[in-house]
Amino acid sequence: MGRNVSTERRNLISTTSWLVHLARSGRISAARKLFDDMLERDTVAWNAMLTAYSHSSRPLQTLTLFSRMRSCGPPPDPFSFTAVVAAAAELRDLRCGRKLHALLFRAGLLSSLPVSNSLIDMYGKCSRPADAARVFEGMEERNEVSWCSFLHAYVNSGQGKHAHELFVAMPLKTTIAWNVLMVGYAQLRESESCLQLFREMQMRGSEGDATTFASLINACSEMASPRFGYMVHAVTVRRGWDDAAEVNNSMLSLYANFGFHEDALKIFDCMVSPTVISWNAMIDASMKIGDVQGALSVFRRAPETNIVSWTTMIAGLARRGYGEEALAFFVDMARNSLGPDDFTYGAALHACAVMAVLGNGRMVHCCAIRSGFHEHLYVANGLVNMYAKCGDIDSSSKVFDGSRQKDLVSWNAMLLGYALHGWPSRAFEVFDKMSAHDVRPDKVTFVCLLMACSHSGLVEQGRAVLEMMESVHGLQPDADHVTCVVDMLGRAGWLKEATALLESCSKAVDVGIASSSEALLSACAARGDVSIGRDVGKDLIDLEPQKEAGYVMLSNLYCVDGQWKEAEKVRRAMMERGVKKSPGFSWIQTRDMLAVFVSGSQSPDGMADVRDTLESLVSEMRNPTTVWLSGEL
Repeated sequence: MGRNVSTERRNLISTTSWLVHLARSGRISAARKLFDDMLERDTVAWNAMLTAYSHSSRPLQTLTLFSRMRSCGPPPDPFSFTAVVAAAAELRDLRCGRKLHALLFRAGLLSSLPVSNSLIDMYGKCSRPADAARVFEGMEERNEVSWCSFLHAYVNSGQGKHAHELFVAMPLKTTIAWNVLMVGYAQLRESESCLQLFREMQMRGSEGDATTFASLINACSEMASPRFGYMVHAVTVRRGWDDAAEVNNSMLSLYANFGFHEDALKIFDCMVSPTVISWNAMIDASMKIGDVQGALSVFRRAPETNIVSWTTMIAGLARRGYGEEALAFFVDMARNSLGPDDFTYGAALHACAVMAVLGNGRMVHCCAIRSGFHEHLYVANGLVNMYAKCGDIDSSSKVFDGSRQKDLVSWNAMLLGYALHGWPSRAFEVFDKMSAHDVRPDKVTFVCLLMACSHSGLVEQGRAVLEMMESVHGLQPDADHVTCVVDMLGRAGWLKEATALLESCSKAVDVGIASSSEALLSACAARGDVSIGRDVGKDLIDLEPQKEAGYVMLSNLYCVDGQWKEAEKVRRAMMERGVKKSPGFSWIQTRDMLAVFVSGSQSPDGMADVRDTLESLVSEMRNPTTVWLSGEL
């Protein structure tokens, strides 16, 4: 009898060891089959299978197996709970995590260090730093994992101040701890804090690793100048981390953000094994310099694509004005069985806003509702913007009012919507609500308010907004604000005041005046004021000699005033300098088809029928009596 028990025990140990081997080699299905075929399973065997699922990023299977273990297996031990709490953390399932926490409390297993660490990690990934703090403070014993997991909880929830205070209190600052805080600063776009932390890290004798330099380079990507990025790149090469994939990917993003496509291409070509992140960075780099075909070529050559690849293409096409192509990618993405996320929906909604086609926007909205992404902040902001730019301000307002979460982008999007629709009173109501909710306005907020005043002729109110922006909120006007004020004055017929403002701003080196000059020249054309418009137009042409706007607007102004020779001179100068005029176009949506009409192009299909119908209508309008007598009406 004793021999049989010993043999069974040896077989169980042997089978469990083989199960672990299969799992570590990536053969999870084979490991599960072996587990199901076992005649006897002890806690170690169950834990081996739970750990296999957890380590292979299969959280749902982990939770399902744990539920089965509780119903027909041995009682779970600390190792069982460690695996299943990690699964809840990966799913960001706070409700499940709290249930497991309650089970641990009832089972008296909270004193286990690995279990407590896994709970802190779970609450941190679910952005619940207060719950993580309660677990941390209740621990009798802590190690480096405890401190770093708690630090990550603050970082993940965007509480940089608390994260810094905890970091200072840490008894031992490992490289992982430095990295966690550095990643947090990079995510919060606190680039200077990130650089300062790196300096302090070097002074403390910590060299850093690939994660350190990748985070540092990401922080440099958010800075106004690439100078610090160059410096960090040089340090990275000297330290020998330039071969690390994550460092190279960060450098690709750095150079892409600053439009240095050639530098990004050199790094990419030198990479031994580019990852999917590398390919995505190159797609983004091509899009940022306007090379849409290049981005498409990289996308097609990539050996592997993911949701980020598709989203980057959709967002890039939308930014460049290729709304129809962006939506085609969105549809193809679904056909390739790739489920969009909130960023994908946001990009698709931006494409609909670019096209100003309401039907497509509603279609994307329906898809977002069906997939459960319509309440995500990024998607809700995209919906507010899309409906406003597609002319449905009521739907835009409904989405805004129904959003549970609102950030500064949400408020600015609603402000812009009311401004575009000429509803200044609603815009100022939103602004007042912003103040009531302690949302601090930024420069974009005041651009929206000035646009609302401009479109409604509220000159005095617009001046008050500009004054409030500086005196109350401490924000200095830039080129966009100057353009709005010039446009506002010009629309109201105050051309001399607008000209004086433009001249005073042109002396400021940091304020671009090209867009302001366009606004003033447009106002001159509307008012027929050639004396002011002539000087403004000539200045605009000198500012931007290779852009068509100045030539076309000045030529049209001369034509309105009957100065045909002067108009011809401007047109001739435009041709001699090789400046080409972009053809005007319009479009109309009929059912599920979008027909685009471009000036000077070949007529689209059915144009002959359209022309015949127009001629018939003209004939009827000119001879109504004849048509009526003939009995055709």
